[in-house]
Amino acid sequence: MHCLREITVTREGHDEHIHVKAPDLSTSGMFISTSRPFPEGTVLNLRFRLAVTNVEVQTRGEVRYCLPGVGVGVEFIAISQHAAKDIAHELSLSGESPRRPRKRVPRSRARRRR
Repeated sequence: MHCLREITVTREGHDEHIHVKAPDLSTSGMFISTSRPFPEGTVLNLRFRLAVTNVEVQTRGEVRYCLPGVGVGVEFIAISQHAAKDIAHELSLSGESPRRPRKRVPRSRARRRR
């Protein structure tokens, strides 16, 4: 969901600000549109302001995948519970349902006989 007013992205350990377009946001991370490639595992410092509630969120994220020339998928790795709730609230106000990573439940190979 595009629901940010502003975003600042810096690579951890560097002072350079990275120019990005409005990302797609979920409670567990975001997709950041940028032509700049980042290797998987790169840690980014993120600061953004939610559009409807105007709440500022600061967190760290790790690049999980990169689509060269398109952008990067980032998973939040250090987000407070309060900030995650603020994002979920923002998404609900925007008409989106907050997405969370799905937990895989192993299927039992044994079948019950009647």
